Amino acid sequence: MNTRNRVLIAVTGVLTLAAAAVIYVGAASARNQGTASAGTSDAVTLDGGRLLFRSTADADRGHVSSVSAADPGGARAVSTVSCSRVYAAGGTGICLRPETGLTTYQLAVLDSRLAVTQEIPLVGLPNRARVSPDGKRLAWTVFVTGDSYNGGRFSTRAGTLDLTTDSVEGTLEDFAVTVAGKPYKAADFNFWGVTFTRKPGRFYATMSTGSHRYLVEGDSTARTVKTLRDNVECPSLSPDETRVAYKAAIDGDPAKGWRVSVLDLASGTVTPLAETRTVDDQPAWLDDRTVAYALPRTQGHSDVWAVSADGSGAPRLLIPEAESPAALP
Repeated sequence: MNTRNRVLIAVTGVLTLAAAAVIYVGAASARNQGTASAGTSDAVTLDGGRLLFRSTADADRGHVSSVSAADPGGARAVSTVSCSRVYAAGGTGICLRPETGLTTYQLAVLDSRLAVTQEIPLVGLPNRARVSPDGKRLAWTVFVTGDSYNGGRFSTRAGTLDLTTDSVEGTLEDFAVTVAGKPYKAADFNFWGVTFTRKPGRFYATMSTGSHRYLVEGDSTARTVKTLRDNVECPSLSPDETRVAYKAAIDGDPAKGWRVSVLDLASGTVTPLAETRTVDDQPAWLDDRTVAYALPRTQGHSDVWAVSADGSGAPRLLIPEAESPAALP
């Protein structure tokens, strides 16, 4: 069975998801059009020393763009590639986008010059995207509907693609789950926010079941996940692999919003960061000291902010009219 067929995720409610895609669509104002055109070019690559992101200055298109890491507020390069979510590492990019003329979505694998090398169909609304540090593994999360246990509300599906073997996991829900050291089975598993380690086949993610949202450690080779800690959503592993940045539900209740925080994996120490606004995003590490994330400005428009990973200082605006940041070392 080829990659294209194996990754198809059979769910209902596709039309509902297509309607929900309006969150990615908006008409850019004259001010935003000015931001989009200033200092633009088509010379966007995955070369180092840049910050890659999805532009929201053209909210209806979401062009993949980049700025100098040394001057993130300066002139941006804007490509002709459009994505709902984008990320890159190790010379490989992932672009989650609508399929042309259809109400479905696809994952596009990008090379270092943003040329599409592979396309994989996805059924669901794009939500999260990640690439392993070596550029050989990709992960995505989509919203879906139709799960009987969920009463017609949105659920999530997280999948992975290994470019070295061309193997696809369309969902992590088939993995063997261990909770608190004991085998655990449930009908309501949801996975999202995958982040890769440098070790082949190993990753972290969020798994929800019941009222819990666990940080889990996964092994794609063994097809297993085990819980590590509760109330951890959208983890992002630091470059030195000692910490995880994530969004923590305030008082354990997502209805109250989320506080971006950092977990030390060895000690279990949690450090709430200086950003006190609610952050509904998967944080991205710019380096071992700095965490970036997107905050909405108006419908369809966002800005990327940065904050110190040790809890000190104050948030700073990093890239206006942007989301889905990725540092290119």
